[in-house]
Amino acid sequence: MDLYYEIHGSGKPVIFIHSGGTDSRLWSFLAPLVAKEYQTITYDGRGAGKSPSPKEPANYVEDLRELMDDLHLDTAVLIGHSGGGQIATDFSLQYPNRVSGLVLIGPSLTGYKPSPEFERWMSEVNAAAPDADKIMELAFSAPLYRIVMSSPQRRLMIDMFRHHLAKTAEWGSFESVWPQPPAIGRLEDLHVRTLFMIGDNEIPDNERVAELFRSLPNVRYVQIPGADHMMPLTHPEMMYSYITEFLEERR
Repeated sequence: MDLYYEIHGSGKPVIFIHSGGTDSRLWSFLAPLVAKEYQTITYDGRGAGKSPSPKEPANYVEDLRELMDDLHLDTAVLIGHSGGGQIATDFSLQYPNRVSGLVLIGPSLTGYKPSPEFERWMSEVNAAAPDADKIMELAFSAPLYRIVMSSPQRRLMIDMFRHHLAKTAEWGSFESVWPQPPAIGRLEDLHVRTLFMIGDNEIPDNERVAELFRSLPNVRYVQIPGADHMMPLTHPEMMYSYITEFLEERR
């Protein structure tokens, strides 16, 4: 396994999967809380943090499987944020017997078609390349970063995103490989017991994805007040309370 990872604590394994534009530092505040009672595994996804950059289309689901294999983990609880939630969902559909619990935090979803407003925002951000300062100005102007950018974790958020921009210069491919068919058409097959968390300061696209999960019978839906998309940085204690309650119910 060539991905960078860290293991802390002991007990039932919990794997944290960070979002795009961040790295495993996203879990700097939540993972240590969970490690009080569980074995926590945080890792940098391919092309992020201290992990190598992709030279060909990345398969994030298979990277996760290989990590679990190398750590000799038959099963684990998966906690995924945003794009990491997308990985966790697809993994749970592809390898349901290897997931003992699923925690999704404002996840994206394979097969979901973004709104014109979201695509316009992303086009503006991408068009600013290679001006990193302009990219960050446009990216962080979105409502989903409003709270974190006025919090004490503003500097960490900026540092992670700046590192991400520098790291992408090393990438040999920006394509990725996902299981087929896309998860959006298979959510009724998601039988893993799931905790879904989302902030009350989100963008409409993420709220639409949330409604798709909210309709599933095995999903517990929680909205975190005063939180935006980056709640692992700003609301770790509240998240920890919900997560431990969820995991305790599995014992």
